[in-house]
Amino acid sequence: MKTPILIACAHGTSSAEGAAEVNALRASISALRPGLAVREAYVDVQDPGLPDVVAGLPADADAVVVPLLLSLGYHVKVDIARAVQGRPGTLAAAPLGPDPRLAELLDQRLREAGVTDNDAVIVAAAGSSDAAAAGNVEEVAARLGTLRSNRIVAAYGASARPSVPEAVAMLREEAAGGAGAGRSAGAVDLGGRVVIASYLLAPGFFHDQLAKAGADLVTAPLLPSPVLAELALERYDAAVADNRS
Repeated sequence: MKTPILIACAHGTSSAEGAAEVNALRASISALRPGLAVREAYVDVQDPGLPDVVAGLPADADAVVVPLLLSLGYHVKVDIARAVQGRPGTLAAAPLGPDPRLAELLDQRLREAGVTDNDAVIVAAAGSSDAAAAGNVEEVAARLGTLRSNRIVAAYGASARPSVPEAVAMLREEAAGGAGAGRSAGAVDLGGRVVIASYLLAPGFFHDQLAKAGADLVTAPLLPSPVLAELALERYDAAVADNRS
C-alpha cells in the first residue's frame, strides 16, 4: 500500500510573515518525516485552494488532509469534509488542537513575555460560530490554568463571545472593583496587567486585531515551534491508522 500524501491545509493569510511561518511549518513536517509527500493547501485567502489540490492528486494516490487549524469549526466540518468526501482514498484528520502541549506552548510564550502570577490572562482565539470550537479553546485555557496560577479566561476574535475587547474590559472592571472586603473570588490583583495570550498559529489579521483590544501585553503566536509539526504528523498517523483498522 502506498503511503498517503499529507495535505497540510492552513486557513490562509494575506500576511507575508504569517505565510512564511506556515510554510516553515510544512517544511518542518517534511523534515521530521523524510520521504513523505507534503502538499500545500488553503481553505481561504490563499491559493492553492483545497478542492483544487484534492482534484489534482494522482489517480492512484491516497491522501490525508491535516488541518493546520487549532480547533474544530466550519473550515474543518464543512470545507475540509466537503473537499475529501467526493474522492475515494482521501481522508480528513483532526485539527491540531485541543492538546495539552498547546497549553504548554502558551505557557512558554507567557514566560517569554515576562508574565507574572499577578497578571490576568486572556487566551485569545480566532473564534467560530461552532460551539465545539469554543469548547476546544476553553479546554486549552483550562489546561493552561493547571500550569499557572493566573486568572485565565478564553475570548475570541470573531463569531463567539466574549470578544477579546469584551474580556479585556471585564477584567479591567473586575480589577477596579476587586479592592477591599467585597473583592470577588478570582478577581485580578490591583496593579496586575491584562495580558492576551495569542492562541493563533501565526501573524495575520486576527493577531493584528489583538493589539487593538486594550490589553497591556500581547504574546507572540504559537509558531515557530516544533510542537506543531509533531502534532500534525500525529494527526496524520492517527487518521491512517483509523482507516486501516
